[in-house]
Amino acid sequence: MTPEIINLLFPNPLPDIASIEAKYPPRSLQPGQKVTRVAPSPTGFMHIGGIYAALLCERVAHQSGGIFYLRIEDTDQKRKVEGAEEVIINSLGRYGIHADEGVDQNGKDYGPYQPYTQSQRKEIYQAYAKKLVEEGLAYPCFCSQEDLDIMRKIQEKQSLRPGYYGKYAKCRKLTDDEILANLKAGKPYVLRFKSNGDYNKRMIIKDLLKGDISMPENDLDVVLIKGDGLPMYHFAHAIDDHLMGTTHVIRGDEWLSSVPLHIQLFVALGWKAPKYGHCAPLQKLDNGNRRKLSKRHDPEANIVFFWEHGYPEKALIEYLFNLLNASFEDWKRTNPDKDAFDFPMNFSKLSNTAGALFDFQKLNSISKEVVAKMSAEDVFSAVLKWAETYQPNFADRLRDNREYVISILDIERNIGKKSRKDLLKWEDLPNDISYFFDDLFTTTREEKKTLIPNISEDLIRTISQEFSRIYNPADDKDAWFNHIKEIAESHGFAGEMKAYRENPEAFKGNVSDVANVLRVLVTGRDKTPDLYMIMKVMGTERVKKRLQDF
Repeated sequence: MTPEIINLLFPNPLPDIASIEAKYPPRSLQPGQKVTRVAPSPTGFMHIGGIYAALLCERVAHQSGGIFYLRIEDTDQKRKVEGAEEVIINSLGRYGIHADEGVDQNGKDYGPYQPYTQSQRKEIYQAYAKKLVEEGLAYPCFCSQEDLDIMRKIQEKQSLRPGYYGKYAKCRKLTDDEILANLKAGKPYVLRFKSNGDYNKRMIIKDLLKGDISMPENDLDVVLIKGDGLPMYHFAHAIDDHLMGTTHVIRGDEWLSSVPLHIQLFVALGWKAPKYGHCAPLQKLDNGNRRKLSKRHDPEANIVFFWEHGYPEKALIEYLFNLLNASFEDWKRTNPDKDAFDFPMNFSKLSNTAGALFDFQKLNSISKEVVAKMSAEDVFSAVLKWAETYQPNFADRLRDNREYVISILDIERNIGKKSRKDLLKWEDLPNDISYFFDDLFTTTREEKKTLIPNISEDLIRTISQEFSRIYNPADDKDAWFNHIKEIAESHGFAGEMKAYRENPEAFKGNVSDVANVLRVLVTGRDKTPDLYMIMKVMGTERVKKRLQDF
C-alpha cells in the first residue's frame, strides 16, 4: 500500500512501536509464576459467571505467586451501560477477588501497565494496525452494512459458511487506485485483517482445561479497527495481552472458536501467544434439561440478585469454589475454619469442563452453615449494611434496637453442632424476628387456634394463665421446663415422652403439645428457636401480656 494511502488511513500522529514496547516491558517473572486477567465488558450487568471465571483466574495467578489484573474492555461504546464499570469493580471487591493491577472503585488506574481501560488505549491499537497495513497484513474495507447483509443472504441461500473470507472478501482485492479513490471520496471504512489461513487445514489447540482440540485454521478477514477508530475485541485482546504480559488466558468457552484467529494474530504481530483455557458456562436445570444460565431469563444470572436477597458474600464464594473444583467440599470439611482462598486449586480436578450446574439448594445449605458460624454481632452488622440499601425502614429498626436484636440473633448461636441453621440470607430476617416486636406481632386469635389443634380454647386459656402466674425469668431451663411438665400432667398430658409413646391413648397429648400452646401464644408460630431463650430475650412483661391476650 502506498505511503499516500497509509497517511490517509492514519492522518494523526501515532506512537512508534519501539516506544510502546519500551513503555510496556516484559514482566520479570520467576519460573512457574502466571499472569492472568479478568476482562469484562461494561455492556450490562455483572454475570455470576463472570465472578466464577474471575475467581478461577485469580486463583491460578495468586497460587503461583504471579499477577492477576483487571482490564475493562469497553471498545463497544454503543452497548456500554452507565454504571456497569462500577458494578464490575464493586463485585470483584465484594467477593474478595482482589486485582493486583487495574482500575479502582474511583475509576483510577493502578499498576505499571496502565491504562487498563481499552477505550483509553486507542492510539496504541492504531499504531499496531498501521504496522500490519504497512506489512500487507491488513487493509481497508469499504463494504456497507447493506453489502454485508446481501453477502450473508447469498451464503445462507447456498448453505455456505457465513463470513468475510475468500471470494466474499471483496475489498481484499481492491487496487491501490481503488482504495485511494474511496478514501478521497470520504467513503466510510473499517480495517480488516488479511488472513493467510486455510479453513480446510486443521490445527491442534492445547487447551488448559479441555485438553487437545483439533480446529480448522482461521480464514476470516475479521475487522481489526472499527469505523470509530476503536478496535474489535480480537485485535485489542492480542495487543493488550502481549503488552501486559498475560501468560494464561482463562475465559468462557464461547471464545473457544476464536482461538485459531487469536493465535494467528499473535503470529502476525510477531509475538508468542499466551496459553488458553476455556471453561463451560454455568448451567441450570429447566424442565429436566440442562441449559446455560441466561441473562435474559434467569434473575440469578445477575450478581446483583444475590446482593438484593442478602446472600452472605462468604457463602456465595464458597459455593463458587465448590462448583469450580470437585475436591473443595472435602477440603472444607477437613478445614472448616480456613478461608476458602486457602484452598489449593488444581487444574486436574476442575469440575467445569462439562458445565457446572447452579444449584440453589446447595447454595442455601452452604449459606446456612456460613451464617451459623458467625457471631450475633457480625450477623447484625451484615444485615444492617444490607438493610440500609434494600430495606431502610428495617435498618432504622435495627439501629434503634441494636442490643435487643443482637440478643435475638444470639439465641442458639455458637453452641457447636446444635447451633441454629435457620437463617440463610439477610432478606429473611425481617420476617424471622418480626414477632419479637409488638407492633409487628399481628397473629390473630383464629390463627393461633389453628396452630394449636386438638386443644380446646378453654384449656388453652387455662394453660396460658397457669404458666403466666408461675413464670420466673430467673429460672434455669430445667426449672422452666419442669413447670411446663407439671402443668401438662395436671391436665392429663404425658410429662414424659416415653410414657406417651408406650400408651398414647391414655393421655390428651404430651408435654410438647403444652409447650406448643405457649410457643404459639408468645410468638404466633409453631416452629421457632429455643422457646426458653425467646422468653428471656422478650422479657417478662411482653411474655405475660401475650399469654394473657388469648
